[in-house]
Amino acid sequence: MVDPPEAMLFHRTPNPPLSEFVELLWLFEKPLPTHGRERVLPTGTIELVINLNDRACGGFEAIVAGPHSRFFELDTRQPASIVGVHFKPGGAFPFFTQPLDELHNIHVSLDALWRRRAAEIRELVMAAGGTQARLLMLECALTDLLPAARRRHAAVTQALAAFSQGARRIADVVEESGLTSRRFIRLFKDEVGLTPKAFCRIRRFQSTLAALHGRDDVDWADTAVACGYYDQSHLIHDFQDFAGLSPASYLSRRTEHMNHVPR
Repeated sequence: MVDPPEAMLFHRTPNPPLSEFVELLWLFEKPLPTHGRERVLPTGTIELVINLNDRACGGFEAIVAGPHSRFFELDTRQPASIVGVHFKPGGAFPFFTQPLDELHNIHVSLDALWRRRAAEIRELVMAAGGTQARLLMLECALTDLLPAARRRHAAVTQALAAFSQGARRIADVVEESGLTSRRFIRLFKDEVGLTPKAFCRIRRFQSTLAALHGRDDVDWADTAVACGYYDQSHLIHDFQDFAGLSPASYLSRRTEHMNHVPR
């Protein structure tokens, strides 16, 4: 008996200047389904996904997954051939014309956002021969969009850098920006897609998932404090909010991809 082909995931780290905005480009091939549904946990970022099948299955050709503050579920019963863009926090802002909080917790057809350009990029990527050629073509297509792209407000760029350092009080970052709290929050929502508070909660949650990676025996009280929570109950609350699972349940169901949990 021949073993069924396995799912394959390929990554490409973009070159400057695109690397300022994009964390990585990826391509996923799954000839056969491995499980029926999959829970995707929030990262505080935006994902662009292009279907490479000749006939788009799953009802889309290209979509944008907006910044989520809760998990969503994917139907994974069908074979898949998709390529995607994982933007850095706030990195998607230059590529779209609307305030990014309008994409909060939703998926939108790329056609609705980029019009004809969406189909053109999909066709270019599909026509490229081979995995790395497709990833390079996607990188080139996005890089071509940069000269006409919007620029983030300096206060948002500085805030993202500050929040990436860990335990920075939002009030301190707002004060350093020289803006009123209302103005700062509005800018942050426009350019990142989340409030500063929601963004920082999600990034702390993501740091916790990374700290759990590869560990089986976990002291939850110690982990909670080490990851910036007040106590274990605080950590449990965030797991329920963002994953719909207890920490122990997440640990028992996780895979090598920490933000994708099979049902």
